[in-house]
Amino acid sequence: MGPVLPNRLGRSLALPSAAGPRDIPMPPRSFVSVIIPVRNSPDTLPDCLLALERQSVPSDQYEVIVVDDGSTDDTATVASECGAQVISIAQCGPGAARNRGVEVAKGDLILFTDADCAPDAEWIRSMTEPFDDAEVAATKGVYRTEQTSWTARLVQAEYESRYRLMQSRDSIDFIDTYSAGYRCSVFEDAGGFDESFPVPCVEDQELGFRLAKMGCRMVFCPRAVVAHRHASDPVSYFRKKVKIAYWKMKVLVRYPDKAISDSHTPSSLKAEIVLTALTIASLPVAAVASIWWLPLVFFGSFLATCAPFCGVLLFGSPALAISAPLFLTLRSVALGVGMVLGILGRPMRSGGREKRMQQATEASQRIEEHA
Repeated sequence: MGPVLPNRLGRSLALPSAAGPRDIPMPPRSFVSVIIPVRNSPDTLPDCLLALERQSVPSDQYEVIVVDDGSTDDTATVASECGAQVISIAQCGPGAARNRGVEVAKGDLILFTDADCAPDAEWIRSMTEPFDDAEVAATKGVYRTEQTSWTARLVQAEYESRYRLMQSRDSIDFIDTYSAGYRCSVFEDAGGFDESFPVPCVEDQELGFRLAKMGCRMVFCPRAVVAHRHASDPVSYFRKKVKIAYWKMKVLVRYPDKAISDSHTPSSLKAEIVLTALTIASLPVAAVASIWWLPLVFFGSFLATCAPFCGVLLFGSPALAISAPLFLTLRSVALGVGMVLGILGRPMRSGGREKRMQQATEASQRIEEHA
């Protein structure tokens, strides 16, 4: 038996090592619960809820639940005025907020999106259609953006490169909760989201890896689209990538095989991180020993790994393709910094969250003690 995960779904569930999910037949017409965790987002939430109101499926086939995670503004009031069912809880993180939503959900199928997303009209239909196959346990949709900034356009291109990888697979192991669907019975069997993650980051990845370990089949739904505003400047993007890499190290401790391969991460990305690190590390050596060809070789190899990404962009936007290596360098440096911080266990500065991160570390230690 694997480690016991902290959850409040009404049962203490252990991380399964190889057991499969319950094989529950798909009802002729499943009721769908859409859950949105939110904190201090009164400006973006109305667009999300309006988009959900305009879905192509009949309104009596789904419900919308907003879980207010300790907002200090009028977010809960805004959600209620928009017609959503609202649950208000003390701030405890997005994973816990989603779990609270599932506790009150009526649906056979559970969909998640975020408060800064606006699902397309066909989103619920596209996310739930694959569940007609009783073997499907979970589904994943995609981002779209209308932003025109350099950073946002390249972030979208980055996502699309990952979508191409996932589209080639019959089953995936990676689901992001901006557009995620789960069979409720499987979600409960797995124990829900791990609540030891205090910030919105990789708790959804951890659940995806856990479900894959259970033998669940998860599928990619490229037609299930949500509109989103990506990071619009290099600094915001850099910080986001550092945070993702930091918390990803915590996940990889539990699932070390995913450091080698998962359905969402191109193999070229790992090479880019290594080659960027080698380029930077070789600069002092080159300066001392006058072997300037060494960092040039490493950086040239890095540019070679960028070629497929840039090649796709070349047909749509040559200017974007030419500047893409700079973006990929920024990504590699940010991920490398986050990985080092995660490995060293150094707390990240994030407003007043240091205490919560310490609590997360203590929770992770308790998990290991039960292993």
